Amino acid sequence: MSNQTMTPPAGVTPPRKNEPEHRGFDLVGAMSKLARLQMIQIVLVLVAICLVFSIMSPESFPEWGNFRQIIQNVSILAVLGIGMTFVIVTSGIDLSVGSVLVFSGVVAAKTMRAIGGDGWGVATIGIVVAVACGLAWGLLNGILIGKAKVPPLIVTLGTLGAALGLSQVITGGVDIRDVPPVLVDTIGYGNLPATTLPLISVIAIVAVVIFGVVLHRSKFGLYTFAVGSKEESARRVGIKVDLHLIKIYALSGAMAGLAGILSLSQYGTTAIAGQSQTNLNVIAAVVIGGTSLFGGVGTMFGTVVGLFIPAVLLNGFVIVGVEPFWQQVAVGAVLIAAVYFDQRRRAAASRGQSTSSLKKLWSKSP
Repeated sequence: MSNQTMTPPAGVTPPRKNEPEHRGFDLVGAMSKLARLQMIQIVLVLVAICLVFSIMSPESFPEWGNFRQIIQNVSILAVLGIGMTFVIVTSGIDLSVGSVLVFSGVVAAKTMRAIGGDGWGVATIGIVVAVACGLAWGLLNGILIGKAKVPPLIVTLGTLGAALGLSQVITGGVDIRDVPPVLVDTIGYGNLPATTLPLISVIAIVAVVIFGVVLHRSKFGLYTFAVGSKEESARRVGIKVDLHLIKIYALSGAMAGLAGILSLSQYGTTAIAGQSQTNLNVIAAVVIGGTSLFGGVGTMFGTVVGLFIPAVLLNGFVIVGVEPFWQQVAVGAVLIAAVYFDQRRRAAASRGQSTSSLKKLWSKSP
């Protein structure tokens, strides 16, 4: 019997040797890949913390009133986190945001007291003055960093001291408590009409959404990531890096100015001595949220989640009766872990390996 070769019908392509068969949607594989995303991992950490405190104190922690308080406490830091995210994405740093917040609030309060009155006209002038003061400090930072080429750490450390010192000179070291009631009653402690959501939180949410779109869906955001990834390459493709850095630090300053008027509204005073750790708290939250200190990587959503982690820890510790000082210990541990994960990710990426595999975390290779 002779060997016969079977010829497939016309129009039918025979299966290739060793070609994998087509399979349906792999739900398990998709969920596994999703779980390895850094952003999802950060959210899972936050959810786990909330679940632990909910189990430990089911009658207090899961209540809307408690969550409302957490959201309100995070609002001012969220506004500061907007500018800080842009800055750190460019591989920079801004240590001055807390002092600029204080200075902007002081000048706004002095201006509103000098004008007199307690209506929205005076309050609007105070808002404009606060944002303008923050913008001025941000421009100073940006010019020194972008044009004079002074390292961001040194520049913002200097303006940190200068802004706080000038605030004390202007006030004589005494907080100003003459804040128009309209700011306190509406922005500070008012709610969005027909809801129980704090108005100050709504302002923060709107700002986060707007600048999140700017960061991830605009040319300005694209340039920001390009500068942070490799500054020299950004210059070669025509990006005016110096000017862009000035804009970035101006944005950070303006957000600090806005946070200054929000702080003035919430607390009814300038709180000169109450912002000493604000800059470090914001930086820690941004880094915990997945923004790389080495630049080129970051999300606005991650920053928001990173802000909630320490806020929830502090709130939960207070409710369950643990000393709130442990919050700093926990946040410090999470911050170190976040930077370590980022370093491992960058090292794996430089070797062309998977950056999301948890197995690599415990590998013995460097």
